Amino acid sequence: MPPVEPAPAPGTGGRPVSLYQDRLFIGGEFTAAAAGGAVEVRSPHDGTLLAEVAEAREADVDRAVDAAVAAFGGWAATPAADRGRLLLRLADAIEDDAEELARLESVDTGHPLRDTATLDVPRTAATFRYFGGMADKHQGSVPPVEPGFLNYVTREPVGVVGQIVPWNFPVMFASWKLGPALAAGNTVVMKPSELAPLSTLRICELMADAGVPPGVVNVVPGYGHTAGARIVEHPDVAKVSFTGSTATGRLVAAAAAGTLKRVHLELGGKGANAVFADADLPAAVAGAAFAAFHNQGQACIAGSRLLLHEAIADEFVERFIDLASSIKVGDPLAPGTELGPLTSPEHRDRVLSYVKIAVDEGGEILTGGRAPDDPDLARGCYVEPTVVRAEPGDRVCREEVFGPLVTVSTFADDDEAIGLINDAEYGLGGGLWTSDLARAHRVAAAFRTGMVWINSYKRVNPGSPFGGVGRSGYGREMGFEAMREYTEAKSVWVNVDARIPPWYPR
Repeated sequence: MPPVEPAPAPGTGGRPVSLYQDRLFIGGEFTAAAAGGAVEVRSPHDGTLLAEVAEAREADVDRAVDAAVAAFGGWAATPAADRGRLLLRLADAIEDDAEELARLESVDTGHPLRDTATLDVPRTAATFRYFGGMADKHQGSVPPVEPGFLNYVTREPVGVVGQIVPWNFPVMFASWKLGPALAAGNTVVMKPSELAPLSTLRICELMADAGVPPGVVNVVPGYGHTAGARIVEHPDVAKVSFTGSTATGRLVAAAAAGTLKRVHLELGGKGANAVFADADLPAAVAGAAFAAFHNQGQACIAGSRLLLHEAIADEFVERFIDLASSIKVGDPLAPGTELGPLTSPEHRDRVLSYVKIAVDEGGEILTGGRAPDDPDLARGCYVEPTVVRAEPGDRVCREEVFGPLVTVSTFADDDEAIGLINDAEYGLGGGLWTSDLARAHRVAAAFRTGMVWINSYKRVNPGSPFGGVGRSGYGREMGFEAMREYTEAKSVWVNVDARIPPWYPR
């Protein structure tokens, strides 16, 4: 008689809890945590236990760094084309495993399956494929210098890289960081969020099957104040790439200063989405809904500040409320679900606290602002799509809510729109909607952000740099910019005529 499979637990997407990968990945092997601790990973849909994942602490991070140090020399010396082929093989494996990965990501994060299957996982494979192709094409340079000398500049890997990934897009963000780091010849110690580590551990399984050498990638799920802090402070980690809140980013930068390691920070945002009077209104309404509510608004680039020209504000708001009210909220694995749960109860409560803040400051809740009435969702971390009419100076218009909450304000002309667009401490991304080409370029140029979308929102591509300015951090993911982030320039001078110049010291 064949062995009986464990019964699926509720909320797990039909996969038995015992089959989720729940160990650290160090030196090419899955291993228990040294102290034996574990983190409970629960479904945001109904709170059921998905897995008890090994909790990495300082000793485990040290083991992971040692493995990365040991692997670095061989990986850096591996021909770039061979490194690229391994990344291409990994991209193939992700595409072959796409259905499993998409369901895993939805179960773990609450992101609707229709989005993880059509956006998150395909983008993950595309990123590894892009950097697989980039590995042997990232060139140095030959600067023009005085006669008699040749100067060439090579790009060399920085060494062991520490990478800390958030819980909102774990599988996709893992590829954004791993792709360029590995293509450039670095080795990695990555800490996924303790709230959503399962898809990253599945990527480790696929990497091992693809033939990535032991120690090149090490994954240590755990808490920020222990595992994350040790990665940032470790003297053998040459660079830290962190995606998360601005408050935590400040702590990362301060802690990294002790060892003078390089730091890349992709932090918070408060994206402005400005709709001008000549915009294509149906397109702008649909685009603004995607900008605000995709992934439950849990995106640093979310268009959470909706700025409307006063001539079209009333009609736009009416259409927008109708659309927001029609969004199907529910189980992330259910067909047709458009907005799932927030990733944790604590975050749900934080988002709902901003509804109270908005009301206390005189804002008007136009729709949403509460948990759904559906009893089937009562155990989950659900918040309805929420639209708030507020003044630009209100807290809800200035602080990152990171949920399905968008504020609505108006402007009278282009100059006022630009002033409101830039009236924020963050500078990650923003958008505008207009049919006037001159206005589009003029306003885009005025944005003090790392990214601007015209008549669209939240478009990303592995070849296009992603990152911000101000309190949104510094450094860039993706494209050639990312390869520069993970390499050091070495300048080599050659005296080509082999003579001692007359000015040379004797």
